[in-house]
Amino acid sequence: MAFHTVDLGAHIGTKILSDIPTLLSGKHASEIRQLLANRVVLVFPQLGMTDDEQIAFTKTLGTFKTEDSSNGEIFKISLDPKETDRADSLRASFYWHIDGTSSDVPLLASILSPRCLPAEGGDTQFCNTYAAYEELPKEDKALIAGLRVNHSPAVSARLLNPDMDYEHYRFLRTLAKDLPLVWLHRDGRKSLILGSTTEYVVGWGPEESRDLLVRLQDWATQPRFVYQHKWSMGDLVIWDNTGAMHRAVHYEADSGRLMHRTQLEGEEAFLNHIVEPA
Repeated sequence: MAFHTVDLGAHIGTKILSDIPTLLSGKHASEIRQLLANRVVLVFPQLGMTDDEQIAFTKTLGTFKTEDSSNGEIFKISLDPKETDRADSLRASFYWHIDGTSSDVPLLASILSPRCLPAEGGDTQFCNTYAAYEELPKEDKALIAGLRVNHSPAVSARLLNPDMDYEHYRFLRTLAKDLPLVWLHRDGRKSLILGSTTEYVVGWGPEESRDLLVRLQDWATQPRFVYQHKWSMGDLVIWDNTGAMHRAVHYEADSGRLMHRTQLEGEEAFLNHIVEPA
């Protein structure tokens, strides 16, 4: 099969029509990488890769990241504790987020495919944080240039468990990092670093911090910057974790939804570049 692409939206998403042998050959790897950088989300509809094929395909695109998982190179995403011991924490996936805000170098990309789908819900939404920044009014770009934001997993954890014990809260706070609100990437493009881990703008008070962060996230997640993927069995989706936020549309814990994920190691530190005021 030839390698065909169809854009799914003006700002985000491209569908790629190909076959498994072509993709595993790696001959389109550079093109896929470039499409990922430009379009943020790539959809391979009803491809039907096995776990081994998904792992092999991931390795054609960059450095494979092995997760801390008893399942080896495949990480299971499920709210069923029989499938994963991280079922409770995975409920945070219902909120907009970027993976790895506690890391110096976040993931480059994630690759996801379904093994069981719920009768209702379970879509995945993505927003293009490159396009969201580019479309900001000039006065907002000037306002946020050089700002840093404290990100903490304690924030998203408290959305799930407002009554968490103090010891656990303090541990999660040790993972907090101050990140640039505007990430100047090595290719010269800029994106917003937002999501459910944001705590406050460094040097700002809590009320003005929250007002800005909520307003920017509302801007970034408006429909023109968002692609919502309704899963079919056999689909495979890749997203650029450095230029997108994502979240799952609510589904019930007992719905059976089960996704298999592979990931690419990060290649660019959050803190390599900081945008200074103009």
